[in-house]
Amino acid sequence: MLKMKNIHSVTDFNRRTKDYIKRLKKSGEPEVLTLNGEAQLVVQSADGYQKLLQAAELAESLAGIRRGLDEIKRGEGRNLREFLAELAAKHGVSLK
Repeated sequence: MLKMKNIHSVTDFNRRTKDYIKRLKKSGEPEVLTLNGEAQLVVQSADGYQKLLQAAELAESLAGIRRGLDEIKRGEGRNLREFLAELAAKHGVSLK
């Protein structure tokens, strides 16, 4: 969640870019830049962005696992051994 102290004007960002870069790298937190009082951009350090991407990837993976488990509970899906046997037969591969 963005904090109120992390909202700044584009004008201030332009005047003090080096200060912003130092603060962004140190905190790892994103900041909102406004233009005419309206939010326009979110800026953050590359490390902070990488952490955000990793968290999003983990969330997507967990959602996929959750969907798979829900399918199993509903009796959907296929037995792995049967699937592998069918796949091997389709491609002419022996599993032995």
